[in-house]
Amino acid sequence: MNETMPPCPECACEYTYEMGALLVCPECAHEWAPGAAATDGSELGTIKDAVGNVLADGDTVTVIKSLKVKGSPTGIKAGTKVRNIRLVDGVGDHDIDCKIDGIGPMQLKSSVVKKTM
Repeated sequence: MNETMPPCPECACEYTYEMGALLVCPECAHEWAPGAAATDGSELGTIKDAVGNVLADGDTVTVIKSLKVKGSPTGIKAGTKVRNIRLVDGVGDHDIDCKIDGIGPMQLKSSVVKKTM
């Protein structure tokens, strides 16, 4: 193990390695640029819902359009409430981590939800 490699900012694994210009964690597959800050949510910036409301961890949101979900015959219907969201830097544009009743854990795009007041 190279002593100069920083631990993974996601899972704190010490066995990180270089792959091109990125650092990679073999345990959680997280990739980041050298010198990037830990992902504690502070560098995510402001995440807004479909109508411009600022979202925060723990908010309740409503899905504004029906979504297809692999492995689910019904998908997620418009109007479904999702409680206790967590803002993340997910895959692609997906920036909300949540658990939906009847479906399970998944990531959503903030552009398809509206904050419930």
